[in-house]
Amino acid sequence: MPRTGQGDAPKSEKVVRRRIPQWALHSKDTDSSNEQYLLRSIGRAIDVLNTFDGKQPLALKEVSQRTKLSESTAFRVLLTLERNNYLVQQMDGTYQLAPKLQVGWQMENARVLREKARPVLEHLANRFNETVSFACMFDDRIQVLDCVETFHEIRISNRVGRVLPPHCSAMGKAITAFQDRQLIDRILEVYGLFPRTPNTIVDRNKLFQEFELIRQTGVAYDREESVLGGLCIGAVIRLEGQIPVAALSVSTPLARMTGTREQDTRDAILESAKSIALLL
Repeated sequence: MPRTGQGDAPKSEKVVRRRIPQWALHSKDTDSSNEQYLLRSIGRAIDVLNTFDGKQPLALKEVSQRTKLSESTAFRVLLTLERNNYLVQQMDGTYQLAPKLQVGWQMENARVLREKARPVLEHLANRFNETVSFACMFDDRIQVLDCVETFHEIRISNRVGRVLPPHCSAMGKAITAFQDRQLIDRILEVYGLFPRTPNTIVDRNKLFQEFELIRQTGVAYDREESVLGGLCIGAVIRLEGQIPVAALSVSTPLARMTGTREQDTRDAILESAKSIALLL
């Protein structure tokens, strides 16, 4: 293999220059001149998709009114989206987002909830110096989205991304209690009523009695049901006219809990849940 002498200049690599189309140079501008590059048909489809909230099915007339498209145009857009599996038509003729888009809507909604809730979680954690968590429901699972840990060496920890048991965690029970019976049965079937500790509720009748109490008070407890020596108090975040899908909680070792402190914690969690709801 030939060797390059010290006086030889290294060979420069050939630079490949690609021509950038003139229209692409201005594609990121925000002025109105970019309108000429937009496809109206795709814009209409996006407008139609944006009318759905992932929960409430919509009829053709409702979509037409919300998008200000004629019913004939709205129908063609709906039909196209359905044929391409972005919408699903119900038995009554209404339309709903397809599962793959509902998951995305749920994730976006959860992101907004988490951002709004974060300052409240931090305030609650600073007040009690205990672990504060925030969770949301996705389809048939309840998942931790945020957590502020205490500085105590002995503490009850949580983990972002953890799927919560619906029968023995405070936030899991709080959210599950407010769902309709069919969904509750599915959630319990998917997770199973497995005992974590001797205190875990595995009797369905007893569990549903607790769900009824949670619906009345908005507060759920985990008294050594998932971890021996731990206490967790959770509350759902109630938005008017909507089924609760989010909750927050305070977790602490029982050794640091007193009757007065427990009541203060319960009251503060309820107040924090209301504060988050007002922010939304």
